[in-house]
Amino acid sequence: MDPFTDSPRMRSDSMSSSLSQGSRSKVVLRQRLTRLLTCIEDMRSDDEASEEVSRTLDEALHLCGRFVPTDAFRLLIVTWNVATAEPPEDVTSLLQLDVQPPTDLYVIGLQDVNASPVRFISDLLVEDAWSHVFMDTLGPRGFVKVTSMRMQGLLLLFFAKQCHLPFIRDIQTTYTRTGFFGYWGNKGGVSVRFSFYGHMVCFLNCHLAAHVNYALQRVDEIEHILETQDFDIADTPHVRDHKVVFWFGDLNFRIADHGLHFLRSSINGGRLHLLWNKDQLTMMKKKEAFLQEFDEGDLNFKPTYKFDRNSDTYDTSSPKTWLGFTGKKRKPAWTDRILWRIKPKTPPSEDDDEKASASPDGGLDEYPLLVSQDKYTSDMSYGVSDHKPVIAAFSLEVRKCFDTPLVHVSPLGAWSADQDALLNYTVQEDFMSSTWDWIGLYKVGFKNAFDYETFVWVREEELPEINEVIQLPVDKDEIPLLGGLYVLIYYSTNMQSIIGLSENFQILESKRAVMEGLVPEKINGLNK
Repeated sequence: MDPFTDSPRMRSDSMSSSLSQGSRSKVVLRQRLTRLLTCIEDMRSDDEASEEVSRTLDEALHLCGRFVPTDAFRLLIVTWNVATAEPPEDVTSLLQLDVQPPTDLYVIGLQDVNASPVRFISDLLVEDAWSHVFMDTLGPRGFVKVTSMRMQGLLLLFFAKQCHLPFIRDIQTTYTRTGFFGYWGNKGGVSVRFSFYGHMVCFLNCHLAAHVNYALQRVDEIEHILETQDFDIADTPHVRDHKVVFWFGDLNFRIADHGLHFLRSSINGGRLHLLWNKDQLTMMKKKEAFLQEFDEGDLNFKPTYKFDRNSDTYDTSSPKTWLGFTGKKRKPAWTDRILWRIKPKTPPSEDDDEKASASPDGGLDEYPLLVSQDKYTSDMSYGVSDHKPVIAAFSLEVRKCFDTPLVHVSPLGAWSADQDALLNYTVQEDFMSSTWDWIGLYKVGFKNAFDYETFVWVREEELPEINEVIQLPVDKDEIPLLGGLYVLIYYSTNMQSIIGLSENFQILESKRAVMEGLVPEKINGLNK
């Protein structure tokens, strides 16, 4: 049974992209025909309408006649305000681990991670508890933590399936403080950007100002974050320069005007649509042009704030008194959201139009990207926080800009700790290499780039030529005695990423393992 049949797919496309396969053809054709009908209604003269109808139909038919091969990847985004709680033992449901098709990329944005001074300093020295639980869960399933970004209580984690690692490049992270006039990091945004098979994508995890009366401040904060965050990449120096931006977090927008009784009766009765037009983010999108560039799925799940902890019950706390002021229960709200933005197409000049009409592909993007939202929901089973986590699953249909790793690396012969081993590596494409680059040996199921068993430096005297085969020795004393399934990885110091990955291979159990008592000796097939 298809797990996504309960919610409609929501799709968006880069306006510059060319057509791919059948499903893409239908989407683009539907867009063109919708635009055609709009044009017919809006045109003031028959001549204008006729010209626009003809042009739009020609464009739609031309697109549907094209074929650009694409690959589909599944992305899962989780956002959760964890309210300083410790992580639950089991995050299987949260990560949708048993859902098909399997996920390729995980991006997890947390807010209000415990950032007390002692805890924050300890988290700088070793991985925090939340990172550990996700790595321990995803590592054995073949996912590697590519990078993370922490700003006090804000934490952004990015995991990828092992096979994709050599094709994730130009990884950079940054952050923006907005709390206490930008001097305190309890509010703001953290982001990670990277190239995925040549497509520039950016993920932005935010925690914006709280309380119902600060909707305008929240809009100002996200606009400030989008405008000020920058990256050391020439063609994508800012967040909105990326082909796709995913924006999520505890955005703290509330439901305006409605009273507590109406809110709860609408939620309990399953009449969530009665609340949509008073959702502050929905209202602000009608006023702010930059917000209109972001898409969001329908809010067909219950508001995710505020709950009594370890329950499915909305806030029942008693009114509090502080300095003579009477407190009140928090109204339910969709504070936790996931949106995305496809970079708008730049309007072409007349010269560009002439070049496009003369080019064989009609000026369309040679490497298209289509984003489809398959699921947008919350998981009510988690109660450690007063927020419920929100989950969005996306399909990314892309035409790869490249599919060859920068470096090919492989083991030579049989490996065991009984003798020195050999490996080969070959630079297949020019890149900014360094004598500080290294090749690591990793046990399959490793958690991040520094979770290696041992490593060797690449050739120190001079950098290799393209296609030159380099052979390196690995000391037998550095090879695991017990053996197992392993992989070799080329790590680029300058690029701060994995750019070469061998096939998984078997290291044989060493005879020394028996001598050192790590495994029992076998006599006539029996353990002694």
